[in-house]
Amino acid sequence: MLTQEEHVEIHALRKRGWSYSAIARHAGLSRNTVEAYLRDGRRPGERRRAVEDHFERYQAYVTERLREDPHVWASALYDEVRALGYEQSYVTFVREVRKRRLRPRCEACAGRRGHGPTIEIPHEPGEEIQWDWVELAGAPWDDQVHLLNGTLSYSGKMRGVIAEVEDQAHLVEAIDGVLRRLGGTPRRWRVDRMGRVVDRQGELLDSFAAVAKHFGVALDICPSRRAKRKGAVEKQQDYSAQRWWRTAEVAMPHEAQASYDRFCERTGDLRPRGEGTVADLAERENLLALPDTAYPAMIELERTVGPSSLVAVRGNRYSVGPGLEGAKVWARWVLGELDVRLYTAAGQLLAQHRRAPEGAGHVIRLPEHRQALENAVLAAFTTRQPCRRKENRPPGPVAKAIAAQIRGGGLAAVGEVVVDLEHYQTLARATR
Repeated sequence: MLTQEEHVEIHALRKRGWSYSAIARHAGLSRNTVEAYLRDGRRPGERRRAVEDHFERYQAYVTERLREDPHVWASALYDEVRALGYEQSYVTFVREVRKRRLRPRCEACAGRRGHGPTIEIPHEPGEEIQWDWVELAGAPWDDQVHLLNGTLSYSGKMRGVIAEVEDQAHLVEAIDGVLRRLGGTPRRWRVDRMGRVVDRQGELLDSFAAVAKHFGVALDICPSRRAKRKGAVEKQQDYSAQRWWRTAEVAMPHEAQASYDRFCERTGDLRPRGEGTVADLAERENLLALPDTAYPAMIELERTVGPSSLVAVRGNRYSVGPGLEGAKVWARWVLGELDVRLYTAAGQLLAQHRRAPEGAGHVIRLPEHRQALENAVLAAFTTRQPCRRKENRPPGPVAKAIAAQIRGGGLAAVGEVVVDLEHYQTLARATR
C-alpha cells in the first residue's frame, strides 16, 4: 500500500514518459503495484480487499432506499436485498451499512431528540423563569416525589416546591411557593406542554391563563417535539437529583422540603458564575412584585381516617366524628384561606378546622369530636373476662329444636321439647 508521497512521485515519473517497469525499479515496487495505482485507479491509503465485496453490487440500491426513508429498519431493508440475491448474513449487512455510513441524518428528528448542536441564549435580568416537574424515586413515604423546579434564566438561581400530585391546583400552589422563595416573579414564564397548562392542540387553557393574569406575566410555551428549549431548568433538575436527592436523609415530605430549601440557599446559590456566584447574579434580577394573596386554587387530597378518628394532612392530624375509621375522605382548602374542610366521598361536610403550619405535628380535635369519641370509647368499655377460645360449647336445646325443624321433625315452635306418647300407644295396641 503506497503512501500519498509515493503515489505523487510515480505519477510524476509516468508524466515524464517512464515505463511501468522503470518506475517499479526506481521506486522499489512490483510492476503489478505500479499498474494498479497508475492504470487501474487504485488510491493511496486503501488496501485492496482480499475477498470479493459482496455488498458493492447492492450499495446503490441501499443508498437510494435510505435516501427515500432514513428511518426504514435495517431488518426490512435486509429482506429486500435478500430478494435481490444478497446471500450474506444480517449482521454482515448491518456492518456494511454502518461502515459505509449509508443512513443519512434526519435533521427534523435529530432536533427533536436533542442530538443537535446547542448554544447559550443570553437573557436579560428578570426576563424569564423556566418551570418543569421532576419525579424523584425512592422516597420513604411514597413511590415518587413530585418536585416543581423554577430556575431564573439569567442567574441560574433555583427554588423548588414538593407536591403530592401534578394537577393544576398543586401546580399553582407550587408556583406560588417558588416565587415567594425567590422574592418576586420575572416578566415571562417558560413552560413545556404540560397537560395542566395547555390542551392537546397546544393552546393555553383558560384556567391557567387566569393564573398568569393574576401574577401579571406572559407565557412562552415550548413547541412540541423540540428538545432543549428550557435547558436552564432541565440542568438544575439533574443537579438537584444527583447533588441533593441522592444523599438526602429525609423521612417525611415537610422534611424533604426544608432540606431542599437549605440546599438551594447554602449550595445552589454559592455555585461560581464568572467572577462571582449565582447569588451575586441573582441580586441583579429585577423581579416584579408578587400579589398579596395566592391565586385561589382549590387543593384536594384523598386521605384515610385513622383509628383515632384523625385525618393526616401535611404533617398534622385533624379530627372527624367517630365511626369513620378506615373510610376514605377528602381534605380541601383554597389557597390563601386559613381553614381546611373534610368531606366524605359523597361530598358531605364532616368537619372544618383551622390549618396548622405544615409539618408541625399538631393534633387538632374539635370539642364535639372529642366528647363523641370519649363516649364511644366508654360505651365499648367492659370489665367482663374475655371468652376462652378453646372451650367446648356444643349446641344447646333451642339450637337443637331449630335443627329438628329444618330436618322436618314436625316441632311446632322453638321452645321446650314436648314428648307425645299417642303414637307409641297406637303401635302397642296393634301388637297385642
